[in-house]
Amino acid sequence: MTEAEVARLRAALHPLDAPPRGDCWNLVEVEGLVDASSFREAAVLVGLVPRDSGLQVLLTRRNDELRNHAGQVSFPGGRVDPGDVDAIDAALRETTEEVGIPRAMVAPLGYLDPVATITGFRVLPVVACIARDYVARPDPAEVAAVFEVPLAYLMDPDNRVERRFVYEGRERAVWEYRYPDQRIWGVTASMLLNLYQRLEGSR
Repeated sequence: MTEAEVARLRAALHPLDAPPRGDCWNLVEVEGLVDASSFREAAVLVGLVPRDSGLQVLLTRRNDELRNHAGQVSFPGGRVDPGDVDAIDAALRETTEEVGIPRAMVAPLGYLDPVATITGFRVLPVVACIARDYVARPDPAEVAAVFEVPLAYLMDPDNRVERRFVYEGRERAVWEYRYPDQRIWGVTASMLLNLYQRLEGSR
């Protein structure tokens, strides 16, 4: 990753020493569906991999048998455990457990805004650079596949659409990206949209 790319990302993100404490960025999307006062803390790793063709975003497809978000495309991550120092520690731990990438190959850069899920989590996304020579060793109990998508593709507004549907008696809107053989939607797409908006706002 070039110094210019790192500088642009750092300028767009919440600093590592100042994680965002406020309401979730998408709280209006889950209003009336969950109790914000009882959110459980979670963290994910928005991993960026430098390739000759440009930055790639590391994503996983969850095991179809999982209780929450089964079969969905997601970032590595999960709940913040009592033994975790902070959200970064949780995101790095989960990335090692789920994908097999050691901490030494991941360099955190900053935070996106927290995101709420309808399953009752307040998720803090940690944006990080992953060494290009990593080797994915996914845990089959949690991860069905590991793949990369060009960041440029995900940052192009023409590649995302808004879907509306009725859930629990009210209309909801979710974002979705269509990539060959993959459907990137819901919370993961919301995080990517938040990254896009923060990058655009830092220009």
